[in-house]
Amino acid sequence: MLKITLWVVVMGFFLSGQAAAFMSDDKIALYQRVTKGWPVGDRVAFWAEQFLDTPYDPDPLGIYVRNKTIISDEKVDCMYLTFRSVELALAPSPLKSVELALAKRFRGTGVVEGDRVMNYSDRFEYGEDMIESGKWGREITAELGRTDPVKGSRGREMVMIIPRRDIMRHAERFRSGDIIFFVRSPHKRVSDEIIGHIGIIKKESEAVSLVHASGLKNKGGKVSKTLLADYIKTMPFIGIRATRFEEQDLMPE
Repeated sequence: MLKITLWVVVMGFFLSGQAAAFMSDDKIALYQRVTKGWPVGDRVAFWAEQFLDTPYDPDPLGIYVRNKTIISDEKVDCMYLTFRSVELALAPSPLKSVELALAKRFRGTGVVEGDRVMNYSDRFEYGEDMIESGKWGREITAELGRTDPVKGSRGREMVMIIPRRDIMRHAERFRSGDIIFFVRSPHKRVSDEIIGHIGIIKKESEAVSLVHASGLKNKGGKVSKTLLADYIKTMPFIGIRATRFEEQDLMPE
């Protein structure tokens, strides 16, 4: 009975967000079927690209947090883009992607009452917490290149990053779907945040691109795709950390 009740609650919650979805349930389900046999990283990159040109979310809190909802696709920031791309990629259906969101976006588990999420205060607010939780892929930073230590925060004495100058040195090691966490200089942190931005890799032949919600909370922007090498030249960050999903991370039918 508990399982059935939970299913009904989640279904009602899922339907409540449809006006804010960037495509219909049927189209999402179709794409999930079409990409079912793809490598998991290709699926993550595919879904990130579906958001290209979506307006940037200027709400400092995040529209999805302020409205206490899971689906809020009309405007996105870098964290929401990552959340939603991964959830749609790993789940076998639109409904399952919402179930996955309740499991992944929180340090614990999302709590739903009626059609609203009641514990977004327990969500991941810091990119470094996402990395270290293990919920957002296996950390692969050291596999992508030489790492250097930088000052940590919030209980971390230091963290290991690939410095800006070395990011493209082994570009062949990147894979589509890798989650890239951009590290802010200790002198430029505002709220003790180590990670200042997040994007998703799209690999096409030898080209390594970054799909990311490019914008500022007080200026707007949109989801864009740019060569990673070009982004690095002007980015306001000192290096990266990275995670990768594996086939075993896929949600069962």
